[in-house]
Amino acid sequence: MDERTKERLAFMGSLASGLAHEIKNPLSTMTITLGLLREDFEDAANARDRRALRKVQLLEAEVTRLEKILQDFLQFAGGHVVRPVFVELNGWLGDLLDFFEPSCADAGIVIERQLVDGLPEVLVDRELLKQAILNLLTNARQAMPDGGTLTVRTWFPGDGVRIDVEDTGGGIPRDVLPKIWQVYFSTKDQGTGLGLPTVRRILAEHGGDVQVESQPREGTRFTLELPLPPTLAASGEPLRLPGSGAGDGDLATVLAPPDERPTPDAVSESEAVPMSEAGPLSEAVPTSELRPAAGDEEDA
Repeated sequence: MDERTKERLAFMGSLASGLAHEIKNPLSTMTITLGLLREDFEDAANARDRRALRKVQLLEAEVTRLEKILQDFLQFAGGHVVRPVFVELNGWLGDLLDFFEPSCADAGIVIERQLVDGLPEVLVDRELLKQAILNLLTNARQAMPDGGTLTVRTWFPGDGVRIDVEDTGGGIPRDVLPKIWQVYFSTKDQGTGLGLPTVRRILAEHGGDVQVESQPREGTRFTLELPLPPTLAASGEPLRLPGSGAGDGDLATVLAPPDERPTPDAVSESEAVPMSEAGPLSEAVPTSELRPAAGDEEDA
């Protein structure tokens, strides 16, 4: 992607985000006002006031839906930064599943944990990865309205770490499956069509990917593919990990030697990668294309 195209996309992203924020402000005012109106009609003593109450409740539901659309859009469009830290994945996933499990129990869904021992650490932004996995967990729960089994599995094929989120729901129809990554495509009545594209973008920002397999009446499995952190040079010099959309000279995260690994509190704003600067997913740079720090490259 050339610099002019990058600048144009960055400008459009900034413009869209600004517009979304401007829309969000009056929506917040509407939410407060409708709440006050609802309180006025909650003790309705006649049919006219009860009809008015139903209309106010309908408006509240629609405003809430618009706020959800805006929230999802802002999460997808940009404004995030990637702050990668080294994470022991199984323990981190276990805590996340402990948080999510009660909502599944209420729906008659059993969570099965298949977390393989001996996983290497991964270099991820914990909050962004949490957002992606919670999106998939929520989709899986919604796919099993009559209960079922939600399996979360980790495994290590050698070239990276994998996370499976698998449900026993009705599956995704074959004609729908190719469309699920399209922005604003949704089969849900209240869906925004931004959940799965956001998941895919988050994985791309980490140099990874997401795959899906689905069988009608059997269920669906999403597989998150996370790359291994790059091996540090023997000299101890830091290497740089290309992120999604990085071109020649665009270097993303600096990886320090092992005794200087970043912690959640130690990653500064200057070390973060703005998501709004990422290019299309198709331009993601493979994590195998590691380069020495600037100034250390050999002449061709």
